[in-house]
Amino acid sequence: MTASTRRELAEFLSSRRRQLSPAAVGLPAGANRRTPGLRREEVALLAGVSHTWYTWLEQGRDIRPSRQVIDALARTLRLTTAEREYVLRLSGNEPFRGDGGLEAMPAHVQRLMDALGSSPAYAITSSWSIVGWNRAYERLYPGVAELAEADRNLLWVVFTDPAVRRLLGDWTTDSRRFLAQFRAEVGPRLADPEVVDLVTRLQAASPAFREGWASHDVDRFTSTERRFEHPVAGTLVLEHHQLTPADAAGLQLVVYTAAEADSAGKLARLSS
Repeated sequence: MTASTRRELAEFLSSRRRQLSPAAVGLPAGANRRTPGLRREEVALLAGVSHTWYTWLEQGRDIRPSRQVIDALARTLRLTTAEREYVLRLSGNEPFRGDGGLEAMPAHVQRLMDALGSSPAYAITSSWSIVGWNRAYERLYPGVAELAEADRNLLWVVFTDPAVRRLLGDWTTDSRRFLAQFRAEVGPRLADPEVVDLVTRLQAASPAFREGWASHDVDRFTSTERRFEHPVAGTLVLEHHQLTPADAAGLQLVVYTAAEADSAGKLARLSS
């Protein structure tokens, strides 16, 4: 565990402890609580670890919690599946697969996206840099081709590009979901220069990002319907999918398919 991952683990556990009410774990609320949520000693007792050791963990001390301890804390803090996976990765109890030295968009992956026809698709690295897209995605979001390379990052455009804000049918919900998924992916690599630079720039550029980042929310990706308000095609209801090529470590393909006949027709006309 690096210093940055210890700090992130400490802050994440502390944020979840403060959000959990005593009543949720069968404890009396009491009248002398000065701060919301559980006390450290209560978490330690419920998880079966010493108060001192858990305090050290929340202080970011150089200790290595076992998988069994992380599982006990996850149960105590009522962590979601995504949150449990996050703390497992932060504590070094699950392997992390990064880009594997990916420097360029593989030609065969680009051909795969091109073959998707009117279904918009793009490819991102593990730091969410957009490294490739098909014609249909460029018609959905024309600005992608005009971005400077340093700004061609999914999280950056979601929080800073007014065109993307208008395009997303529910920007508030979608942006927070993107942010929670991004944090879940990059948590073990928060000290990487690329991640540090992106987060620093976004904190300076977007109050909404600053607020969301401070919440320490994490979530796993699930395929779902998304609504877009396109300036030419109008309302599009699309299913959002994410795929990982077996031979391109760290690369993720994001594909949108029409969720209804009306949207399928609009995509076909938009891509023609």
